[in-house]
Amino acid sequence: MSAVGTFTDEQRDLREVVTRLAQEHYAPKAQEWDRERMSLPDEERRRLGELGLLGMTLPEEYGGGGRPLMDALIVIEELAKASMAAAWPVFEGTTGPARVVHMFGTEAQKERFLPPVVTGEKTIAVAISEADAGSAATDAMCKARVDGDTIIINGTKRWCSGAGHAEQYLVYVRLGDELGGKGLGGVIVDKETPGLTFGPREDLMGWRTVHSADMFFDDVRVPLENLIIPKGGFRALFTAFSIERLGNATNSLAVAQAALEKTAAYVQERQQFGKDIAEFQLVQAALADMVIQVDAARLLIRRAAENAGTGFPEPLEASVAKCFANEMAKKVTDVAVQLHGGYGYSREYDVERMHRDAHGWALAGGTPNIQRIRIASEYLGRRFDQRA
Repeated sequence: MSAVGTFTDEQRDLREVVTRLAQEHYAPKAQEWDRERMSLPDEERRRLGELGLLGMTLPEEYGGGGRPLMDALIVIEELAKASMAAAWPVFEGTTGPARVVHMFGTEAQKERFLPPVVTGEKTIAVAISEADAGSAATDAMCKARVDGDTIIINGTKRWCSGAGHAEQYLVYVRLGDELGGKGLGGVIVDKETPGLTFGPREDLMGWRTVHSADMFFDDVRVPLENLIIPKGGFRALFTAFSIERLGNATNSLAVAQAALEKTAAYVQERQQFGKDIAEFQLVQAALADMVIQVDAARLLIRRAAENAGTGFPEPLEASVAKCFANEMAKKVTDVAVQLHGGYGYSREYDVERMHRDAHGWALAGGTPNIQRIRIASEYLGRRFDQRA
């Protein structure tokens, strides 16, 4: 495991530009968007596309930047510190389903699906979970069968982030009778495809700027050429999850970093007993722990991202980073609420929203408990069957 390097001049310039955009343009709208449950407006998504931020890690021949994963994580962090809504399409485009198409799709599929993501015309969301297949993703029973040059899908998906809002979905389906991952594959489905309907939008504790709903497939027909991952390719998808996990971890880091910065300012402004509350040793200790936790998460994420370059992160490093960052963000934002006192419990202050969102990142993309299983498995070089 190599040491963590420093940012290049280009990366520092990128961070400065995105920080200014995020704080001046998106931060002032974050509370309103959360309160109104608004996703990022389409024109704002296209703005991010025009700035070249949506396809940074995608190949240049499809309009992307061909840049390393670390560059995308820099952008995600700065946007997410200001607004989860602003960071979401960058997260999806540079570390999410679009990367699956990039890594495993055919040349024709890349030419068709990636350019609209880069420009902000479309977002691809991912549909994996079902009522009885969450952490046990390989228990998914949404079925698909091949009929000539068509794939016919029947079943239900749950907890799809972006459901009803995204234009396209990478849907994980069972293409055969084989149990577990051997029968699973992935297919792109357009939102307007006949037979695809959406349930009511979920009213979640956090993540209020991201649509989430059930998806119902009733003889949904899509072209066979939309099959990105053939039957039995689920292991390849787990490899791609390592990229998504670092995107997830970076969002956790961003929430915690923003909460830390707001708390550091607050404790030097708020007075009790005739002095700044930063003068009290218990407040100093709590703030110090926040700094330590945030810094440690940042180093774990950077190590995994820099070792990945333009390819895949090492699964062990990605799972360690996600597990630590997810739990760190919950703890740090909780302390932020406590140090803000009654104000921290008010929706008028950002830290309340940050604490709610932090819990969402820990649930998405494989919970910390699931990451611990993967960490032990990778470290020992052994597979553990949870059904045995």
